[in-house]
Amino acid sequence: MRRAEWIGTRWLGVGLAAVLAVVTLGLALTGRLGLYINPDSTWFAVSMAVVALVGAVASFALPLGAEADHGHDHGSTLDTPGSAPSSPLSSVQETPHAGGGERRVLDTQHEHDHTHARRHPAGVAATMVGGVAASGIVVLTLVLPPASLSAELAMSRDVGATPLFAGADAVTLAATGDTSSFGVGEWATVFATATDPEAFDGDPIELTGFVTPGEDGTFDLTRLVVTHCVIDAQPASVAVAGASNPGTGQWVTVAGTVRATSDGRLEIDAASVAEIEEPEDPYEY
Repeated sequence: MRRAEWIGTRWLGVGLAAVLAVVTLGLALTGRLGLYINPDSTWFAVSMAVVALVGAVASFALPLGAEADHGHDHGSTLDTPGSAPSSPLSSVQETPHAGGGERRVLDTQHEHDHTHARRHPAGVAATMVGGVAASGIVVLTLVLPPASLSAELAMSRDVGATPLFAGADAVTLAATGDTSSFGVGEWATVFATATDPEAFDGDPIELTGFVTPGEDGTFDLTRLVVTHCVIDAQPASVAVAGASNPGTGQWVTVAGTVRATSDGRLEIDAASVAEIEEPEDPYEY
């Protein structure tokens, strides 16, 4: 029973860390790690994965069950007259000795209870459930193919807040006409925060993203913008008019011009909408 507990402890610690390290290195070697983290952080993730693997290998030098070591000696049950107790956790009882003297006998019951205290059944059950859940999630990373976040998830994360992925700098740069490096995230900032929409009317534009539902007969061209990893991914969208809706989730490349509407909004007047496969790098950073 104790051996099974030790093996479980070793698996939940070093085992899961080693599996995640192998998955991380595999994704990096195949160029798919960018589906989960910002490429700028790849060096850090790979370095930590190597450290985890080295630690996992080194852990085999420890005997099974070493994790349960309390770091103190249980000591002897008897001490010589005049000597100090062998453990601070032990209480001392004095009993008469046949020769008229006294000997000191250590009561190690408290220490024994401290070392082998019974765990509450609820705690054991919680540990088992958590261990099974963590193991299942980690094992799934081995068997499931890497995939990007879906359009449905992007729509669920759209809280209607003004996107400020690039801040005021994007609007200033767009006003100069230097928009060749702009993606959906930068243009979404311009569309949402421009105080003079007419200044951008007629600007040529070509963007790639996936389709999400829009308003008033338009559809939105959307892209997920990642700061550090997919956990913080947020959707950025621009409205597209003048073309039929290719269907939610479909990846497209839209070419056209920026138009200012009568109510002061900006949208893309599409000249062409070409359906494409999901690009190798589906996010913006």
